[in-house]
Amino acid sequence: MKKLKFLFVSILATATLAACGGGDATELQMGTGSTGGTYYPLGQEMATVMNDNVDVEGFNVSAVASGASVENLAKIGRGEFQLGMTVHLPALDAANGEGEFADGAIENFGFMGHIYPEVMQVVTTEGTGITSIADLAGKKVAIGPPGSGTQSAAKLILEAYGIQDGDYEALEEGFGDAAGRLQDGQLDASFGLLGLPAGNIIDISTQRDVVILPIEGEALDYIEANSGYAGYEIPADSYDFLDAPVMTVTAYAVLVGSTDEINEDLGDDIVKSLYENAGGISHQQGTHLTIENVLNGSDGLPMHPGAEKYFREIGILN
Repeated sequence: MKKLKFLFVSILATATLAACGGGDATELQMGTGSTGGTYYPLGQEMATVMNDNVDVEGFNVSAVASGASVENLAKIGRGEFQLGMTVHLPALDAANGEGEFADGAIENFGFMGHIYPEVMQVVTTEGTGITSIADLAGKKVAIGPPGSGTQSAAKLILEAYGIQDGDYEALEEGFGDAAGRLQDGQLDASFGLLGLPAGNIIDISTQRDVVILPIEGEALDYIEANSGYAGYEIPADSYDFLDAPVMTVTAYAVLVGSTDEINEDLGDDIVKSLYENAGGISHQQGTHLTIENVLNGSDGLPMHPGAEKYFREIGILN
């Protein structure tokens, strides 16, 4: 009788731990971005690599469309996502309780690896007559979904050119939707924090004469002084329609994970499985998922214990 009672109590305790998260969830939700951007299709392939290679019973990652960086971090904080893709700058804000997270820091996430360099591409078409970001005042401009790294960067860039909220008609949507509107002539310009080259921009260029607006001079100085974005030159050979390089800004896309719902051992398995098998990813940005790049964007961020364990195992952390 005592053995049965002990067994019942053990089962009940195990069930209670599972219901509370317990640090060892195996059915995971990974927040990505809008379906027309880079995060969602790349995230689907990353999830497939994890599912094929993490040898844990019941393990499964689902890549979920979302508003991207800020939303992914907030949902990890609330226990709704266990993994998320984000620009490293909103992640720094989340860790420090700044910017979009001024009401409270997110304390239960850690860096798990670099994904690819995010390049801001401010796109218009020749028919609009727009040649500078300063020309966007009074125009219809897509600035990215609420809570996305694209939107926070877009507002900073516009501010650097003296354009405030209300000085233009803002559309808060993902780049996929914005690309369709640009192609149809229903939109003047769109901001996109995307991989390079971006498939949607190539698609627009098959129908329209595309212009990528430069970010340079005093505006670039202002952005670098007031954020972690750095100047970046888009090479002329990135797109067939470019005749010369275009100056812009860049940041890092990184993978972060819950420290509440992904324990050290599972985190180690996830990072190891992803980065040692990323060669199976066909998306253009998958080429950046390498051990050589894996710590890019980690400065200032809390490290997930599982990622830290793996990075020490392979000798890239002391």
